[in-house]
Amino acid sequence: MDNVHEMPEHRNGSGIFQDRSDAGAHLARMLHPFFAKDPTSIVLAIPSGGVPVGLVLSRRLGLDFDLVLVRKVQIPWNTEAGFGAVAFRGRTLLNKQLVASLRLSQEQIQEQVENTRQELEERNNAFRGGSPPPDLTRKTVILTDDGLASGYTMLAAMETTREMGAKKVVLALPTAPRRSLEHVAPYADTVYAVQIKEAGSFAVAEAYRNWRDLSRQEVVEMLRSSPRSTTGHDAS
Repeated sequence: MDNVHEMPEHRNGSGIFQDRSDAGAHLARMLHPFFAKDPTSIVLAIPSGGVPVGLVLSRRLGLDFDLVLVRKVQIPWNTEAGFGAVAFRGRTLLNKQLVASLRLSQEQIQEQVENTRQELEERNNAFRGGSPPPDLTRKTVILTDDGLASGYTMLAAMETTREMGAKKVVLALPTAPRRSLEHVAPYADTVYAVQIKEAGSFAVAEAYRNWRDLSRQEVVEMLRSSPRSTTGHDAS
């Protein structure tokens, strides 16, 4: 993984970040020498957990901020886990090996995919005010989330941004397992990961001292209060 950069002192650690904003600050320190105030770069976050990370990152780097709307396709009986990802009005990526092991029927797969597409439509209206996506033509896109799990959601995000004209795709990740990084890193130009978990079980929440799910309204308020957000919400 020659294109992956990390903070070695945090490898395999836990409780590294106070919260998601602190994770964004760590990433900003890594990326500042390369992207600060670069007019050709933009930060795109995956909601919901990636929003506070990305807002701090964009503010400290002096870059515009927007969202890339992708979401995991949930396993029907375990909504915390997914068997693929869907991009807003874009592609569906499925983990075929996992689908086979779960013995999901085509009807179950289609139902979960359609549920995910509906959720993405609702998120675009709630988070972006229904505004058109940003112009990424010849842009360097810095994609961020609060962590990398299986990697399928990030793969969908990378495909989407390249289809929208991005010149380069950079991943900015607070925490990630090595096995998932090995899966996604070849599709990115550069990857910055504060913490890499080498082996064993992995959960994004383990990297945070304060962790909780964010409500839709909390995300809306964050976007409204950010002067760097181009999501269509009035920041006043």
